Amino acid sequence: MMKRREFITLLGGAAAWPLAAGAQQGDHVRRIGVLMFLAPDDPEARPRMVALVDGLQRLGWTEGRNIQIEIRWGAGNVQRSRKLAEELVALAPEVILASASQATAALHEVTSTVPVVFVNVSDPVGAGYVASLARPGGNATGFSFLEYGMSGKWLELLKEIVSHVKRAAVLRDPTVPVGIGQLGAIQSAAPALGVEVSPVDVRDPQEIDRAVSAFARSESGCLIVTASPLAIVHRELIVALAARHRLPAIYFQSAFVRGGGLISYGPDPIHPYRQAAGYVDRILKGEKPADLPVQAPTKYELVINLRTAKALGLELPPSVLARADEVIE
Repeated sequence: MMKRREFITLLGGAAAWPLAAGAQQGDHVRRIGVLMFLAPDDPEARPRMVALVDGLQRLGWTEGRNIQIEIRWGAGNVQRSRKLAEELVALAPEVILASASQATAALHEVTSTVPVVFVNVSDPVGAGYVASLARPGGNATGFSFLEYGMSGKWLELLKEIVSHVKRAAVLRDPTVPVGIGQLGAIQSAAPALGVEVSPVDVRDPQEIDRAVSAFARSESGCLIVTASPLAIVHRELIVALAARHRLPAIYFQSAFVRGGGLISYGPDPIHPYRQAAGYVDRILKGEKPADLPVQAPTKYELVINLRTAKALGLELPPSVLARADEVIE
């Protein structure tokens, strides 16, 4: 549980930002739940919450004045997330923001009535959270993260960077259904690139360590880390293993690259939290999740770490560097 004082501390100066027009002193306080898949001390947690709170403030909602935000932290644990989802629902919030697939799945299991706005979920239709993207139809809507088709781009980029690569381990969490679709797109791209793809199912840090270490014993290998809360929570371990075994690796999110990973290709994971504030606002004003379309990412970012490339002895092609949105030197 996070108390309001801890919440304000987490956000730092956010609590002192200028108040948006429209909300007046004495407004009825509305309760909003937030179920995060991260731990509160994870460096990735703060920018997500700041984006959400900033978005809410711009729409006239301020913590402690006209909204009360109840945050729970799943810390990458499925059982804990389920328990916290039940705890949040019991508080009877008017809307709950669900961070990524793990939190969304937990809330999907425990409520079909409390409005849910999910963020960074890759296949909400396939997972059963919504009936369709255009007309969600139930108690949930939000912002999707990855289109399956772009997953093949990860292998294409690795092949462009490391032309001699012959084998690719696809690290995925089997408890997250979207891993199947991502793997399928990668396998579809593999024959034309002359790469053998090996799915590697991991559920905890020990399995990650064993699997990556075992795969690294073979030559001409590379690593593809598919989108999952598990990978984000254990990103330091995955990046360290790739470095230790000198495996060129591509990731779905830039946090890995800023932490020492080689390259990432995927949408900005922070911006949707600011967008989600708009849906929270609309629900608080009476609209139904069933009528709010699921929105897909519109921009993908290519981020490269040149220090890591140098450590791996890789000379990155100018064609790849020219396409990069960010290069870490």
